[in-house]
Amino acid sequence: MISGVHIEVVLAATYVVFLFAVAFALELLARHSHQRSESYRKSGFIYFRELDAWECPAGQQLLRHQTDFQRKIVHYRAPAAACNRCALKNNCTDSNEGRLLTSHLDSWIESELRRFHRGISLALLLLATILLVTEMVRYSAQYDLLVSVGLLLPVSIAETKLLASFLSPKRDG
Repeated sequence: MISGVHIEVVLAATYVVFLFAVAFALELLARHSHQRSESYRKSGFIYFRELDAWECPAGQQLLRHQTDFQRKIVHYRAPAAACNRCALKNNCTDSNEGRLLTSHLDSWIESELRRFHRGISLALLLLATILLVTEMVRYSAQYDLLVSVGLLLPVSIAETKLLASFLSPKRDG
């Protein structure tokens, strides 16, 4: 016992804090990774909302070519002739049909990738909840319960928030 708390409860609490930190870190890293890959993919390109067109570093416009509403992806393409005579082509595309740029209608919050990472985070928090409830059943002394309930509250709040966004229906764009 450590200050009236069983060692198993202390170890379980430590593991729960670890699981909570990993779930939180996964959320942050997934969002950062998604935003970074989006910025690299469109690096050097400028989007003009009023025209619904992109402009490449050479000044050529990529116009909306195709929209996949089911996958929520918009394809923009530059004219093949412009790309094929461009001095930057070797650094831009290997396609003879012109540079293709894809843009997602979903934001990070609504994407399937977010749902995948959110599911992993939820699984970790569910495991933390199971551990805490198990410790509450096994050790019902006052200080043991205080530690378990004290951790169960923030884990449950985080779990509820993640679950609500995980289950929320995607908006049609």
